[in-house]
Amino acid sequence: MFEYISGNVTELSPTYTVVETNGIGYLLQISLQTYSQLKPETRVKLLIHEAIREDAHILYGFFGSHEREMFRLLISVSGVGANTARMILSAMQTDELASVIAAGNTQMLKMVKGIGAKSAERIIVDLKDKVAKLGVPSEIIAFENNSLRNEALSALVMLGFPKNAVEKVLTALLKDDKPATVEELIKKALRQL
Repeated sequence: MFEYISGNVTELSPTYTVVETNGIGYLLQISLQTYSQLKPETRVKLLIHEAIREDAHILYGFFGSHEREMFRLLISVSGVGANTARMILSAMQTDELASVIAAGNTQMLKMVKGIGAKSAERIIVDLKDKVAKLGVPSEIIAFENNSLRNEALSALVMLGFPKNAVEKVLTALLKDDKPATVEELIKKALRQL
């Protein structure tokens, strides 16, 4: 089993990349999450999931460990294959997907091409407890606020505040009003911590 590959990106498209290492080019299937992190002609280290079938050996590449972990959770669900899992991870960021599953939001999952009501319910039933063990907040934050939330969360945790307390405060703040900047969100959170 391969764990990761380190080399130069020689080809890049929204669905795959070719990473050359030691004179060999490896074709890796990727999601839009990973695609957005890559640049042509740069050196990268991608985590790998290898799928071996009768007719093919396919490598899936991931920029981060959380994305690969979520991919593996998704393909463990009956009826969800690797391409469907990749489609889901292309439609939502890993944290957003974890929040959707933890909250039991089938409507958001059904927005992904190829996911119907039964598949969405099966994903939620099978993964809700597993996602909860990962410490993902059970409430969905509006998608446009996720980058604000993540930056504010990182800053406040680095300042020494407990992660759980910070998450609760940020969730409440983002529900009540829409701060324009990370700085504004941090200032409001500091008043409540």
